[in-house]
Amino acid sequence: MASASTTPNPNPAIGLSQPLMEWWAQQWVQGITPMTRLQLAWMESLTDMMQQEARFFAALSAAGEQLGKCYETHGTDPEKMKECYEEIAREVADQHMQRLKQVATLPHEFRRRIWEEL
Repeated sequence: MASASTTPNPNPAIGLSQPLMEWWAQQWVQGITPMTRLQLAWMESLTDMMQQEARFFAALSAAGEQLGKCYETHGTDPEKMKECYEEIAREVADQHMQRLKQVATLPHEFRRRIWEEL
């Protein structure tokens, strides 16, 4: 009958290399962390850009609704329609300028986020 004794490790190199494997695993994890942080900074910038685009599309939608109301209320009066068009065009132009300002700051904001992560 075989006894249930503990047998020594048949390959002593595994036991000896354990500290090296632990060190390597730690270095590997530390190497991944900066890349993860860079990706997070990139995704935050992308999220900011998408939110700005959503705000711009909401403004375009509101302008379309205003235009429809103008047709309903002033469809026969060219002077009132002109005033309505000009007001809508001003609002859309203002929203577009805000959009362009945001787009102009995105590269600087992205760089700032990367430097913060480094």
